[in-house]
Parts: sequence; C-alpha cells; structure tokens
Amino acid sequence: MANASNQSRAHDVVRSALFVPGDRPERYSKALASGADRVIVDFEDAVEEGAKAGARQLLGDYLIANPEASVWVRVNSPGHVQHEQDLAFCREHHGVVAIMLPKAETKAQIETAAATGKPVVPIIESALGAANLSDLCSATGLERLCFGAIDMALDLGLKDGSAGALTVLEHLKVGIVVQSKVHGLAPAFDGVFPAINDSAGLKHAVQTAAQMGFGGVLCIHPKQVADIHSALAPEVEEINWANRVLAASETQGGAFKLDGQMIDAPVLARARRILSTLSN
Repeated sequence: MANASNQSRAHDVVRSALFVPGDRPERYSKALASGADRVIVDFEDAVEEGAKAGARQLLGDYLIANPEASVWVRVNSPGHVQHEQDLAFCREHHGVVAIMLPKAETKAQIETAAATGKPVVPIIESALGAANLSDLCSATGLERLCFGAIDMALDLGLKDGSAGALTVLEHLKVGIVVQSKVHGLAPAFDGVFPAINDSAGLKHAVQTAAQMGFGGVLCIHPKQVADIHSALAPEVEEINWANRVLAASETQGGAFKLDGQMIDAPVLARARRILSTLSN
C-alpha cells in the first residue's frame, strides 16, 4: 500500500542534482551557483577514508558562515564506520535539507536516516535493494528514489556497456518508476552520466530517462547542468499544444475535441504537466 504521508506531499520539479566532493570546500559555492536544482555534498565515494571526518568539519564551517545555503548530503552507507556520525551531522545543521542514502537495501535503513528529521533519497544500487524495493518504498520519510546504474552493474556482474547489461538495467529502472508511482513518491532520479565532455550522449541519456518516467538525473560536473535542463525542456510544439488545450478547456465542458483529438481529464493533466516545467 502507498505511504499516505508520501502521497500527500507536494513534489517540487527537480531536474538536476550536482555532486560536489565534501573535502573540496572551494567548490561548494561554485556548485550552488551552477544552476543545478539541488547540490549534493558527497561524504561517500568522492572522499578518501582518512578525510571523511574533515569533510564534515569543512561543510559545517561553510554552513555556519553561509546560513542561506541549502544542500543535500550523501552520507556514507549503512554499516560504514562513519555512517552514524554523518547522520548526526545532518541532524545538527539546518542547511542540510535532505539526506542521500547510498546502497539502501532495507526500510529500516531509510527510517533510521529519516529520524534525523530530514527527507531521505535512497540510491538503489544493489541486487538486495532492488529485490526489497516495494518494502523499502513504504518507509516513512522517503522523498524519492535514485537509481545507481554503475554500482548496480558491478554488484550484478554485468559486462559494462553490453546490450545484455543495458537490458537488465532498463528492466530495473522500470521497477524504480513503477514503485515510485505506487507509493506516491516524487519522480525518481536516474544516475550519473560519467562522460563529462559528451554533451550529445548526455542529452540522449537524459531524454531516454525522461521518456521512461524519471524526473531528473544526477550529475558530476557543473557543465552538465545546462545540457540536462535543455534535454528535459518541452519542445515548442508541446508548449503550444498544451496552451491551446488548456485555453480550449476553459470554454468546454467535460470531454471535447481539438484538432481531431479527444481531450479529457488525462490529456488535460498531461498539458498541465508540460507547462509546469516552464517555471523551473
């Protein structure tokens, strides 16, 4: 059954979420000025083991000096020696507005993170996480899901870049989209596109993710943000169509025809969804 608290939440449109290493404080402000819808300060993969405690101190100092700043934090995974300290840090700082939870595999892990009072964005990047997806999605405090294709492929032993690997990963993505809808979550994120200089490849990947029902993607470099937003923007023809549909609906009752197409409630909802993206 869908989580009632999740179903009642109004969801912001979030197209891009940019990672910045937690131990690189000179990059914090640049990331926040990049135009990304969200900035994720990373305490996990981007920070070496010996620098993780220092990364918390650096971000804490920055948030105190810049009280207007709002960031997400990717904490270290459940079971990591720094996990509890990371959660305590997130609980303490108002500037941390969400927790990204890597290698999420159980409902209990999400609810432990949510006990900080921050919404949780778990990354599904293991076979166990995918197998437990329905139960995991019923956790209190869950905002939206994120799919981690790179770690998932590694966990499953898939051959990188192969047609077979793509088939498996796309199948798992369907589960992410379906469970997000069933449980009333905000639209999910697809994972990072690692080729920083491949603008055309990035746009294609983002458009494919959007066609599958993902709301946005993670990114690893500020130069990717504009391409992501461009790829997710509706075409001029779509905008014109949506405006005409909604304008016609103001003078029509119930279902009606426009340009030979039947316009009813689901079509009106699609038109509103297209125009809602223009405010971002």
